[in-house]
Amino acid sequence: MHVLIADKLSSEVVTALQALGCRVSVDAGLKDQALSEALDRLDPDVLVVRSTKVTAAQLDAARSLSLVIRAGAGVNTIDLDRASARGVYVSNCPGKNAIAVAELAIGHLVNLDRRIADNVIALRAGQWQKKEFGKARGLAGRTLAILGCGAIGREVARRARAFGMVVRGWDRSMDICTAAELGVTPCASALEACRDADAVTIHLSLNPGTRGLVDAELLAALRPGAYVINTSRGEVIDQDALERAIAERGLRAGLDVFADEPAVDGEFPHAIAHNPGVYGTHHIGASTDQASEAIADEVVRIVRIYLQTGSVENCVNVALRTPATHLLVVRHRDQVGVLASVLDLISKAGINVQEMENVIFSGAAAAVARIQLDQAPPPALRTTLDEHPAVFATSLVALDA
Repeated sequence: MHVLIADKLSSEVVTALQALGCRVSVDAGLKDQALSEALDRLDPDVLVVRSTKVTAAQLDAARSLSLVIRAGAGVNTIDLDRASARGVYVSNCPGKNAIAVAELAIGHLVNLDRRIADNVIALRAGQWQKKEFGKARGLAGRTLAILGCGAIGREVARRARAFGMVVRGWDRSMDICTAAELGVTPCASALEACRDADAVTIHLSLNPGTRGLVDAELLAALRPGAYVINTSRGEVIDQDALERAIAERGLRAGLDVFADEPAVDGEFPHAIAHNPGVYGTHHIGASTDQASEAIADEVVRIVRIYLQTGSVENCVNVALRTPATHLLVVRHRDQVGVLASVLDLISKAGINVQEMENVIFSGAAAAVARIQLDQAPPPALRTTLDEHPAVFATSLVALDA
């Protein structure tokens, strides 16, 4: 199996993959057209990326590519529709950088309250301003709203509770038991979580439902002078509305992500980065040695299982529900050609197989095929199958029933 690593990862990943018998190519500088050319030239089976975008054109350029691994939590940089259309698995490494991102979010929270960055800037400029910087509200007893209570949000909740904060959470998938375990008050909406909160921290993936979610209405629900922290995706916040709220209501923001942030180091003349109410970091939430090591281990684990079993861990683009309407169960002798003849009869009936498994019984004399079909097989097909000398019996289940 040939693995192409097109982003900077720990060198231990290469060593571990080679130990599995993989051929590994590494070029952390591959982007855009250079990545397309490398995929066409090297024709890898597996592509590993971190922040590099994987477009439809690049997926089309890789004939043998069957798996793309995002060495991180999100997959918004990968064209999932084209990957799915080409039968390419897309996997990621969820939760492996959760602690690192949570630590940065808490760091932003403390900085927003104590203005640590401003203290440092003043001292480096030779200024002593205790009167100015000796004003802080303190965090104990304050209300923190967490939008997105997945792995990162939960780690933030644990740390905020240790600070003595009152924590509210909004997440479509968080159940009451999890909320109780974390000491979080579950809210029915993001607006409810933010109403009169002293701070909000955002840990949401970017999708049509979350783009611009933190808008003027939500920001207006916070207390005057509240703190806004975003370590997820810049586009989740309406940045114009945020700048107005900073100017009009005294909000402060700790941002690790920005809309239209550059893909490589260089100039970043965006106005929000120069706003005195904004304390920005350079999208470094996941960038700790601990997080890098955990993600590296997960990448190797995903490749190892795929190499050894064909299964893909953490796959994000396999259909949760197929167009199958019926399940055909065929108990048959475990002999060469039996299953092939069954599938041939199904094909001649104009029926498409959506999913299938063939379970072998102890002794390898018999098997049962469970075949999901996109329509009900006609009675004549069932009769033909039942009369097959190597078929014991068939049964049919309507999946929509």
